[in-house]
Formats: sequence, C-alpha cells, structure tokens
Amino acid sequence: MTFPRIGISIGDPAGIGPEVTLRALFFSGALPPARYVLFGPRSFLEKEAAAFGLSTEIPSWKTDESCAGAGVYLRDLPGPREPVKKGEPGASAGRASFAWFEEAAAAARRGEMDALVTAPVAKAGWNLAGIPWRGHTEYLESFFPDAVMSFWSEKLTVALLSHHLPLRDALARVNRPALARLFRILRECPPARAEGPAFEILVAGLNPHAGEGGILGTEERDVIVPAVAEARAAGTPVRGPFPPDVVFRLALGRPEKIVAALYHDQGLIPFKMIAFETGINVTLGLPFIRTSPDHGTAFDIAGRTPADPASMTEALRRAARSASA
Repeated sequence: MTFPRIGISIGDPAGIGPEVTLRALFFSGALPPARYVLFGPRSFLEKEAAAFGLSTEIPSWKTDESCAGAGVYLRDLPGPREPVKKGEPGASAGRASFAWFEEAAAAARRGEMDALVTAPVAKAGWNLAGIPWRGHTEYLESFFPDAVMSFWSEKLTVALLSHHLPLRDALARVNRPALARLFRILRECPPARAEGPAFEILVAGLNPHAGEGGILGTEERDVIVPAVAEARAAGTPVRGPFPPDVVFRLALGRPEKIVAALYHDQGLIPFKMIAFETGINVTLGLPFIRTSPDHGTAFDIAGRTPADPASMTEALRRAARSASA
C-alpha cells in the first residue's frame, strides 16, 4: 500500500500554528494513515512540543523507501534569523513562516507531495518581512491563476469571488468576467462534499435584498443576473442572485449546495459563526490538494493558553482522505 504524502508548513512561529499542528498530529488519534511531512526547523519544533509535554523524536524525511510507511516525518529547515517573541507579529517570524511555506509549496508543485496543509501565518508578519503576497492563496495564485478560496464544513460550503482585498477593491471585482471565471472553476473542481448530480451553486447578491429590482443597487440587474444566465446556458448548475441575508440558509445542512460569496466577509462571517471550530479552508483550482484551518495565528493566546487543534485536525484529515481517493 502506498500512503499519501501530506506536506505541512507549520505557520508563524509566534502564533499557534506549530502548536495546533503538533497537537493534531500526535494527540488527535483520528487521522487517516498517511506520510505527514512537517516543513520547519527541528530545534524549534522540539522546543514547541516540550512546552506542552510532548516528547517524541520525528524521523527525517527522505524520498527513498526508508520513509514509505505511514507516520510523521520532518523536512528540517533553517529557523528564524532573529529571536521570535511569542504572541507578536514580526519580520523574523514572517520571513521564516514564508520560507517554510514556500519550500512545502515547491515540493507540492514538483509532485513530491500529494497535498499541502498550511498552518496559519500573519499577514502583518509577511508585510514586515517585505513578502509581496498577502497570504497563502495569493502566493499560490501567482503560479495557478485559477486558484479559488473556499471554505468547507459539514454544515456549509462557501467559495469567494475575491479574498484578501480592501472592501472598495473587492467591490470592483464584481464583474461579469470574474463571475464567469468563478462559476467555471466551481463547475470543473467543486469542493469534495458538493460532488454529485444535485450539485448547485447559489450566488449571493451584493446589495440588500439583492438590489430589490434595482431600487437598492443595480449590480444584480446589470452584472450578476447576466453572468448567471450565461453560465447556465453553458451547462453550469448555478442560480441567483439571492438576497445575501438568506442565501446561506438555503445551503445550510445541504451538502450539494455551495454559496458563491462576492467578497471575503460576506462569506466568512456566516461560515465562522456556524463552523469556526471545525471548518477548513480549501483552495480550488490547483493541481494538488491544499487545505488549512479556518482561523488565524491567535496571537492573543499563543504561548499562554492551550490552543484547540480541531480545525487543523480536520484540515489534515480532509487532505489525507482527498489524496487517498
């Protein structure tokens, strides 16, 4: 039996990413058999593990038969150049977290990993380090322009037309070509839970009451309705626009429905209200699987309060199951 290779970047060293990663791998007891490969520095991970009572020796990752069995492995990488202060974004931590992610993503692009799981990074840290991308998805999008940010849970699935943009810029992205691209990608690679003959995309409106026929805004009438009609004519199972205050109820608890949200917070506020602890981020439109927890670095509790690994556990579980399918 060949076990899938799951590359894991451990996130910002000043946040909870390394902790939830280790807790998920060694304490959850609920992961499918796979080769889980950590990308990060051994010395840092050993110190992180000791802080919450984990004592284990992680074997080094090699591409030969010595690492053919299921288990946890380590691709040992250089640590931060300067000291990292737990609970605060910093240039050193941002530079290190990007380097670890970049190496893991490169391995996935080369086909050396079957899936990529990313622990949380701090956008502020990347910015302080001079990293030009706002986050993981934007970096992956620079290689794969069809990358789409989506969020999966047992109760609700959401895909975003745009992700980490100021609201003014996000609203400018609500145009027919962008919508056509989103509908095409969702048709070609729907989230795993939404596959099947009943799969359907429900498009959120932009304005209150989806514009109320033009009274409360014209984007629905002039942009969204024509884009939906064009996609339906091409065979895409899509309907809308629906009033944004009810569209999520239409998809709640229905695995075959996915909500297409028009900007970040429109989709993420209802999703995190429903599934913050167990929801995950899934990047669609890539040649490999990529998942991550749906939360951030939690600087407010990092190094102070035990962090809940539930979302990271689900991200690892979903990646391993998808890679085994």
